[in-house]
Amino acid sequence: MTSNDSQHDAAANGQSHPPRSLPRRGRVVGIDYGTVRVGIALSDPEQSIASPYENYTRRGKVQDTKYFSQLAQEERVALFVVGLPVHLDGRESEKSIEAREFGRWLGETTGVDIEFYDERFTTAEAEQALMAAEMTKKRRKKRRDMLAAQIMLTAYLESGRHKTDDPGAIDD
Repeated sequence: MTSNDSQHDAAANGQSHPPRSLPRRGRVVGIDYGTVRVGIALSDPEQSIASPYENYTRRGKVQDTKYFSQLAQEERVALFVVGLPVHLDGRESEKSIEAREFGRWLGETTGVDIEFYDERFTTAEAEQALMAAEMTKKRRKKRRDMLAAQIMLTAYLESGRHKTDDPGAIDD
């Protein structure tokens, strides 16, 4: 658990809070948590563009630890953003509790900070986009979770919460 959990709780419930400070560079990874499959999206090092990365099929604590530790190291991850599936009124669901537990485990496992972010409607939005692309049900299933992670990560990046460093005046 990071020291910013109360801020994360506020964000999940739609409340404003002061943004946290991150390194200027380093990738942010969006996580669409699932008990069987985890959708993963990855930002560029400047933390401005999110792209689908992959769907990871969970294989047990040992293999999951190896996978996420390797991902964090190889991609130089500065932050994991774990999507919280909350109810329409902002209350947390049972899946939110599971996602928080996963996030805490992920942070302990990788040594990378974790934030939680509201992921309402991302799976539905991903499904609509894939249907509009006229993909078969099988192809949609293969892409849905990582696309949902990308949608959530894009919203997080666009919210500006992760950018706190003052760039200074142009003539500095």
